[in-house]
Amino acid sequence: MKNIKVIAFDADDTLWVNEPYFLEAEQKFCALLEDYLPHHSVSQELFKTEMQNLSLYGYGVKSFMLCMIETVLRVTNNTANPEILHKTIQYGQELLNKPIELLDDVKEVLEALKGKYRLVVATKGDLLDQERKLSKSGLATYFHHIEIMSDKKEKDYEKLLKHLDCKPEHFLMLGNSLKSDVMPVLEIGGHAVHIPYHTTWAHEQIDHTLEHDNFYQVKALAEILPQLL
Repeated sequence: MKNIKVIAFDADDTLWVNEPYFLEAEQKFCALLEDYLPHHSVSQELFKTEMQNLSLYGYGVKSFMLCMIETVLRVTNNTANPEILHKTIQYGQELLNKPIELLDDVKEVLEALKGKYRLVVATKGDLLDQERKLSKSGLATYFHHIEIMSDKKEKDYEKLLKHLDCKPEHFLMLGNSLKSDVMPVLEIGGHAVHIPYHTTWAHEQIDHTLEHDNFYQVKALAEILPQLL
């Protein structure tokens, strides 16, 4: 990693807690519909709705809310008590108002790297929500650039690197998702570090082992520092 000039950080479940909040909301949502289907079946129906609408709604809490509402209507055959829909919207609003809980060593790592590299946030999701979370986090001043992406495919990273005037071999991405934070970056010639989180959304999981000369895996964010300082 001697040639790295730009280090990009994923946000959700890399800088701060995210997926556990979604899982908590999903459990409450499944309980709302227990008179119609078992919890695990509601969860499966919700995930199916999310996958069907991903290209329309993208990622984030608002997409999640719309998919919950659509799932309610389908599961209840459009006969749901309005109170169920009201609670569904309420669960989404609670998600949008969650406090920001930074993960271990985030500030220490950013402090150690600041001034030595150009630091970037590269995350996907709803623009307003991610901007709000970044503002609440108190981390914005550490970053040279904030990129909130509609998706994280090769073309999205190529667009980011062009904007940053950075060659792929000088770029390092850090994140908890092999599918979004690692594989596309390796495909375009960049470097990537996987920092596993204890829970990962099913859509972000892969079913094969990843091997690549530019791929690194650590157990915690602070473990990257000896390689970079």
